[in-house]
Amino acid sequence: MTVKELKEKSNGVILNVLITEKGSQISVENRFLLEVAVDARKPQIAAEVEKAFGVHVLKVRTINQKGGMKYIRGTRKQTVEATWKKAIVTVKAGERIELA
Repeated sequence: MTVKELKEKSNGVILNVLITEKGSQISVENRFLLEVAVDARKPQIAAEVEKAFGVHVLKVRTINQKGGMKYIRGTRKQTVEATWKKAIVTVKAGERIELA
């Protein structure tokens, strides 16, 4: 499943599966990192993950990542990074979230 298919299948709630060092460490504990829509709520995230990946969600934790000013090195220019939201989803033991 590609990222575009994932967005369409989850009605725009799940935007991406985050592949990071922390995400790799917590995946051993059946927890996975997802980038989700800013206005998504925990029950909505759980329902869309179950529908999109066919797993049983036990718990959802969300984090709002605040955007801010970013300075471009070597110039006087500044850009604004957007605020985004990520979710840590705990699934039933033995189940996995794969983005083939």
